[in-house]
Amino acid sequence: QVQLVESGGGSVEAGGSLRLSCVASELPGRSLCMGWFRQAPGKEREGVAVLGPGGRSTYYADSVKGRFTIPQESVKNTVYLQMNSLRPEDTAIYYCAISTRTSCIGRPDSKWFNYWGEGTQVTVSS
Repeated sequence: QVQLVESGGGSVEAGGSLRLSCVASELPGRSLCMGWFRQAPGKEREGVAVLGPGGRSTYYADSVKGRFTIPQESVKNTVYLQMNSLRPEDTAIYYCAISTRTSCIGRPDSKWFNYWGEGTQVTVSS
């Protein structure tokens, strides 16, 4: 059973930074998409950043482009999310996810992802 464990969430002031980490107990395949979703109260879960198989593609939501990145060291069984210039609207529970799809091009659908972490809370105050 693949388990994903997130860490690194917390409370910061607007303009601050956080680095989320997600460690997979094992990888369910050789060609995987790994990434991050978030869900704010009363809103649908949205894809924030997704790394395609082998790191050949990267997706970022428009709302986080230029502020969030999945660092290059996000390989094998660990994926990170570096979040800079945080805003109050970034407040949400952030979930790590893995998809066994061989391609994750474009805006990610949560239905693509087979494995999910339990989430880590990120709170940004103004």
